Amino acid sequence: MIYLHILGDSTLSLWGLDATLRLERQLAQFTPFERLEVIPETGLALGPVLAVRAEYLFEPKTLEGLVEAGFNALRCADDDALAAVYAPADQAGAAVTALVDQQPGAFEVLGVADLASFDGFLRKVEPPLLAKVDAGSVHRLESVLYGNAYKGITDLVTKWWWPRPARVVVGWCANAGISPNAVTIFGGLLMLASCWLFYEGYYAVGLLGGWIMTFLDTVDGKLARVTIQSSKLGHVLDHGMDIVHPPFWYVFWGLSLPHTIPNFEPWLGLSLTAWWGLIVFGYIAGRLLEGAFHALGDCSLFAWRPFDAYNRLITARRNPLLILLTLSVIGQRPDLGFYAIVLWTLFSSVLLVVRLAQAAIERSRTGPVSSWLADPDAAARDYPEAFARFSGTQSAYGDAAKPVPGA
Repeated sequence: MIYLHILGDSTLSLWGLDATLRLERQLAQFTPFERLEVIPETGLALGPVLAVRAEYLFEPKTLEGLVEAGFNALRCADDDALAAVYAPADQAGAAVTALVDQQPGAFEVLGVADLASFDGFLRKVEPPLLAKVDAGSVHRLESVLYGNAYKGITDLVTKWWWPRPARVVVGWCANAGISPNAVTIFGGLLMLASCWLFYEGYYAVGLLGGWIMTFLDTVDGKLARVTIQSSKLGHVLDHGMDIVHPPFWYVFWGLSLPHTIPNFEPWLGLSLTAWWGLIVFGYIAGRLLEGAFHALGDCSLFAWRPFDAYNRLITARRNPLLILLTLSVIGQRPDLGFYAIVLWTLFSSVLLVVRLAQAAIERSRTGPVSSWLADPDAAARDYPEAFARFSGTQSAYGDAAKPVPGA
């Protein structure tokens, strides 16, 4: 149990959250806590105390990094002032005094550069966020929070098409009090509607619903992160739906072909059932291979090497395959779109087998594998172009400068 003590107050809100609510939600992301309104006169608390100043903006991983680093003070580079102190129970009073007097006393002072910058979940590199909040910085800091919520390694649609429009919709949802789970559920309804539309041969309308659903799949995750509303239920809804629904889309698309194309005959002499089996087999194999990679180390398959990050842009996941299906409808050959996604899925899965085997060989020789982004300085030196592209998603930051790792 950590005791949270907030000094001061801030009337400014970011993505609809005031400083107190944001701090409470952030701390709840990684540890049980209890608010400590007043430090006892003895200066003693019942457990470790995290004292923070309300006029500063943190991220969950900033606070988590400070706690993991031990009993230290954290300095903000914006004004060179102490913004937080993590202290043992018998130094709770000293922690508050350090923040009030701006004198660290016996506490060692850290900067965000001293905390871990690689985020394995989002597959990106950036220093933990710590910034002074004032009226002139609200828009910029909202942009930074949104950009920080974006994955660095993902498919080309999510990385380059969705950041700007999704930011607008995230803002609407945050201001209207719409929860991430509500966005996810609405996207799920569109997903089901697209299944039926594909089966009935209404490809264009089904694709429209599918594209909107994929867009909302970006919105719900970013909304959850900027408003600190990530939850186990939301994770299950979002990722569970992402994993389960794609093969159903492809199978229903294939089922419609005999009814929408005159004199339809399956390609290469294979039955339509065989083609359905291939797409389902290829999809499941790809997912299992990605899962198996985690047994080799502490990174995902697509974060292992720069090649894998580039592969993630176009590998046989839902969004790249939707591009193939959309092109086939534009060309009035939905059958060719179906065959294209089957073949691309099989090729992608074979490539993942090769990468898994290569990683297994490396693990046998050098130990658990790790991401090339885990050491930002080495990644920037050895792979400058790939680092610039995959350490974050620059377009997600809008008019705010992306944080520089190690700065």
